[in-house]
Amino acid sequence: MKIIYKCSQCNSEYEIKPEIMLCPICSKDQKPNEPLRGILEVVYSSDSSLEMDDLFPIEKKWFPKIPVGNTPLWQSENLSDFPNLYLKDDTHNLTGSYKDRASILVAAFARKYGIKEIVLASTGNAASSMAGVGAACGLDITIFLPKTAPKAKMVQSLQYGAKVISVDGNYDKAFDLSLEYSKKFNLLSRNTAYNPLTIEGKKSVSLELFQQLENAPDYVFVPVGDGVIISGVYKGFKDLVQFGFIEKMPTIIAVQAEGSNAIYKALESGKFEPIESQTVADSIAVDIPRNGYYALQQLQKYNGKSIMVSDDEILSAQKQLSEKAGLFSEPAAASSYAGFLKMKDELPKDANIVLLITGNGLKDIDAAMKKIKFPEKHINSIEDIE
Repeated sequence: MKIIYKCSQCNSEYEIKPEIMLCPICSKDQKPNEPLRGILEVVYSSDSSLEMDDLFPIEKKWFPKIPVGNTPLWQSENLSDFPNLYLKDDTHNLTGSYKDRASILVAAFARKYGIKEIVLASTGNAASSMAGVGAACGLDITIFLPKTAPKAKMVQSLQYGAKVISVDGNYDKAFDLSLEYSKKFNLLSRNTAYNPLTIEGKKSVSLELFQQLENAPDYVFVPVGDGVIISGVYKGFKDLVQFGFIEKMPTIIAVQAEGSNAIYKALESGKFEPIESQTVADSIAVDIPRNGYYALQQLQKYNGKSIMVSDDEILSAQKQLSEKAGLFSEPAAASSYAGFLKMKDELPKDANIVLLITGNGLKDIDAAMKKIKFPEKHINSIEDIE
């Protein structure tokens, strides 16, 4: 079997190796304040039938034996009257986040090529993910984290032993500084979209959904910020179609916060404009979606949809998931449920629908506190209870 990188813009082909991140041809046209140009896709070609385990570019022996992927797909009897509504629960990953799917592939790549240090920028989840997976692999991890990142995610990263550099600015500034750092010291970048393996790692959820449902779902609701998770979901289903496991692409719904909606707007207008993001869902808060061009290309090609939800809708969905399903997710993860609630009247009642739940609620308790009330009185006896 042949495995290569292929440019999503000009179709140029490249050998998979550490020096290649973006297409050298298309990335020359990169302009400031726009998504990345020259995003590379991992492409497989084979004359014989393949197993799904073959659909990764790094051999199994390089993967650490840690609990990443194969997360539960389950239903809540109290959450909805849709009989086939499923929760793909990635809070069960090693660090409590979907981002582990990308981190484990990047770590396996580093081990194969003898790389000892990985650098990345993050709003928090990719940081704690790469820090945890890196710790399990004996890798050094350097993280550029906005100073506004939730403390729990910073604590996770530090607890795992990562070097954390706090950035006086937003995620976009952290992204640029981390790239500058990785280039200056010739280190492997795990930056989302920039490293092709971040998309390839995140496709594993689609392969699991096929195995768990024994077919492709009809609809998948995906929280969307920089566009890498949704691109990974598309990539997985594309591979399944290519090798005959499924016949057609599910309808993918990109759920964005109203305060960070660049991909939603681009799907309407066909172009990206810099937008200052502000949302309680920090994991999907980006001014410039670095994987915007590629994600938009997939949504357009496969008739995907996009929907916006407000911060209040996100927090209400987070509370409902907790109260009705017993699933405490962070705001970005709950946005998939918020999107479903907003769109459910348009969906067939008997459709197989999957909500990606991408992160644990304990990663950002400040956000969760906006919808709960702490006890105001302290009792000394049962008689004190009103």
